[in-house]
Amino acid sequence: MQNNDPHATDPGQDSGADVNADLDALTGRLAALETELAQARETVLRERAEIENQRRRLQRDLDQARRFANEKLLGDLLPVYDSVALGLANENADAKTLREGLELTLKQLEKVTSSNGLVLVDPLHQPFNPEHHQAISAVDSTEHAPNTVVAVVQKGFVLNDRLLRPALVAVVKDS
Repeated sequence: MQNNDPHATDPGQDSGADVNADLDALTGRLAALETELAQARETVLRERAEIENQRRRLQRDLDQARRFANEKLLGDLLPVYDSVALGLANENADAKTLREGLELTLKQLEKVTSSNGLVLVDPLHQPFNPEHHQAISAVDSTEHAPNTVVAVVQKGFVLNDRLLRPALVAVVKDS
């Protein structure tokens, strides 16, 4: 049966208009998503570049820190160096004067090292401590208790609570 109403719409025309409208909407949505994707790609590229720049800056800073880590210590040691050089330059000094100069230079060196966290380990007449001492000989003694350090062959050093070099010592034997 056919509809003869002149005001009635053709069903074929309606579906074509709807498809065109849907197609236009999808095309607009696709364009918007493509723009959003392009922006996201640009953002990712910028962030990657920023991360790479930060990595390079950190690496450069780390390299600088390694290269100049000893700058303060070496600056503090320059007066000690100067004292030794002056002592050696004095060709007319007698043994007593040289000894006094060496003692003063050693005090300067001890001051510099202690101000930089280095502590001297001199365990004479103290109980043997295997964490800070290395026994190189054992001796008999009736004057000292067993495991007591009776001679220091070489003093040890601790740097900021970490053993740098153990003291080489002679210890009283156990009876």
